[in-house]
Amino acid sequence: MKITIFTSNQPRHISLINKLSLICDEVYAIQECNTVVPGQVEDFFKKSQVMKDYFSQVMAAENKFFKSKDFLQSNVRSLSIKNGDLNFLTKKELLPALDSKVYIIFGSSFIKGWLIKFLVEKKAINIHMGLSPYYRGSSCNFWALYDNKPEYVGATVHLLSEGLDSGPILYHCLPNLENETPFEFTMKSVLAAHESLVQRIKSNEINIREVIKQNKNEEVRYTINKDFTDQVASEFLNRNLNNQILKETISNREYPKLINPFFL
Repeated sequence: MKITIFTSNQPRHISLINKLSLICDEVYAIQECNTVVPGQVEDFFKKSQVMKDYFSQVMAAENKFFKSKDFLQSNVRSLSIKNGDLNFLTKKELLPALDSKVYIIFGSSFIKGWLIKFLVEKKAINIHMGLSPYYRGSSCNFWALYDNKPEYVGATVHLLSEGLDSGPILYHCLPNLENETPFEFTMKSVLAAHESLVQRIKSNEINIREVIKQNKNEEVRYTINKDFTDQVASEFLNRNLNNQILKETISNREYPKLINPFFL
């Protein structure tokens, strides 16, 4: 079996590539590269002290669940490109990666043109870090905590569509809150998505699941990168949200309507 994944270059992305390599013969990984020290280098997000403070906690949480930085396994063929360049690639350039059994999108830029049509036809699977249709766009689990809705922290595994995070849902993934910090809690949802997807590809369960169309009327918040500003990050950090507050909040709430939920 061959798997193609469109992803990025942070530890969580590399971890998923390597996990997939253990259940197939060959992985083709198209990686859109960003800085590995957000907040310290101007890139996806601006360089500032508050961004440095915020992302230092993100990276610490990521390093808890995934190897800090790692090399790819020997059966992985990788194509590294600058973030945002994916839609400039031609079919000829990507041809070796277009003959796979499974196609996965996790952390790539918004795919357009011939490639999105190809991937939709191939029933590509997207991992959206957020519970759709409630939270869509970017940094969704941050915004769920920002809105004081920790019960909405999770991931959505769905079929890719031409709209953003809007394809039919296969299932939701959620982290069980144990002793994690807020940053670790949201990062644990990434691990839940990885573990469940790898298991279900290996067992072929992913191909026999019924998909559920999203109801856009249930949307709580839609965000883009520029919504995440220094002011927003600073306000969040100054709340001093902790594990006990999260536990108390979740204990008094009901989860939103979930589809085939996987808890980790």
